[in-house]
Order: sequence, then structure tokens, then C-alpha cells
Amino acid sequence: MPVFRHHPPHVTTVTRFLPQGAEVTPHHHDVHQIVYAGRGVLTVTTDAGSWVTPATRAIWIPAGTVHEHRAHGDTDLHTVGVPLDADPLGLDRPAVLAVGPLLRELIIAYSGTGSRRTEEARRLLTVLLDQLRHTPLQALHLPRARDPRLAAVCAALRADPADPRPLAALGAAAGASERTLARLFRAELGMTFPQWRTQLRLHHALVLLTQDGPALSVTAIAHRCGWASASAFIDAFRRSFGHTPGAHRALAGPATTPATAAARTRSRPRRSASP
Repeated sequence: MPVFRHHPPHVTTVTRFLPQGAEVTPHHHDVHQIVYAGRGVLTVTTDAGSWVTPATRAIWIPAGTVHEHRAHGDTDLHTVGVPLDADPLGLDRPAVLAVGPLLRELIIAYSGTGSRRTEEARRLLTVLLDQLRHTPLQALHLPRARDPRLAAVCAALRADPADPRPLAALGAAAGASERTLARLFRAELGMTFPQWRTQLRLHHALVLLTQDGPALSVTAIAHRCGWASASAFIDAFRRSFGHTPGAHRALAGPATTPATAAARTRSRPRRSASP
């Protein structure tokens, strides 16, 4: 799969095209950063876990946080560097932000300015930061398990989100009781087992909705992710994202701007080892 080295540490505001399956190697920045996929779905991973960003969400990455990206579907990546003294959120860990129409356009427009420090770019950033102050946070985080027994259960379900086994059966395979695992889910991951499994299935659904090739039906995606019916999947998806899977597929489709078109022209996938 294509592997991209990240831009130099000081280049934090940029628009670039990532083809399906492309990865950006682990890196960090000296300023805060907003990561947004104007098209496609992007997974951001740190030592603390994984965050997913569809077209209606962005990810806030605090300065100094080592992170890597993976594109699901052809992805238009927009990143915005935020100076340390202009932090509108005061967060010390990554978070998922809701992205409305205005914030979306501001991120796309500002990321297209790159490293240029024009008066227009400064005005865009001022309005963008003001919008961030009123942006709600979203729960789209899959924390990383530390306990090896809990990690084994999580790995099994990541490999097959549709695995229907209850926690007791998963625990038997991992060498832990249901009670122990239930405690570990709350203590390490900050959520119950059903909550974590729902988050995992939603992550997987977002990926399937944007994959290249023949589009899967909503019913097929529901079954691949572990829901018993399409209606149950649609209900869970709407409660989490505010729209149906079909509407999301339309939102995640082509959204080419002059900046992203230029970025696609410049981008040439290449393989390289991670630093």
C-alpha cells in the first residue's frame, strides 16, 4: 500500500490527496493541528487509541502528540496548524470535533493557503478559531487496551466486528472472566463492553461506506459489522452521526476543490519505511 512520509515538522497547514489505503508515517508537530477529510474517511492513531474522521467530523491533535494516518477510500486530507498561544479548546488529548458547513469551508479554504501568511489567511484563521470555540466534541474514539487479556478480546473483535460472542465467551478464549473483562473495559477504556463494541462497529461501517469498488448495500454493511438488521444499523448510525448511512455515503463522495485537485496532481504514491 502507498506509504507517505509526513511533511517537515513546520509544515502543519496543507491540503493533500491520499489514495485508498495510503498511510502517513508516525510524526508530531510543535503546534496543535486539526485533521479533516473533505472526502473519504481518515483514521488517526496514537498510543492512546484510534480516532475516525468522516466528512462531518475533524480531529484535534495537541502539540507533541505522535500520530499516524490511514486513508479509507480516496481521501482529500486537509490539515490546519494552530499556534500554541491561540488554542481555542484547551485540550491535552486528541478529540473528535463536529464539523458543520461553515467550519468545513473554513478548514478547506485555510488549508489551501499552505504556509502563506497573507492577510486573507490570517482572517480565515481568526474566524476558524472562533468557530472552534463553539464546536461540540464527539465520541468517536476507540481507546487502546493495555491489559493483555483485554487487548486479546479487542483484537478478536477488530478482526471480525460481526463476531456475535458475548463477553463471557470472549473472556474464556482470552483467559479472563466476564466480570474481570467488564471491569477492565470500564477502567481502561472508559466505557462498557456494549458501548465499545458499538463504537468499533461504527468505525468499521464508516470504512465500508467509503471503500473503492462496487458499493455494498446498507444491509450488507449492517451484517458485516454485526447488526442483526439494516434498521438497527441505520438507527445506531443516525444517533451517532445525525444522518443515515446513505446520506453519509453522499457526503463522503467527491468534493473536489481547486486545492484538492492540485494536491491530487502533485501526490504520487510511493513506498518507504516508517521513520
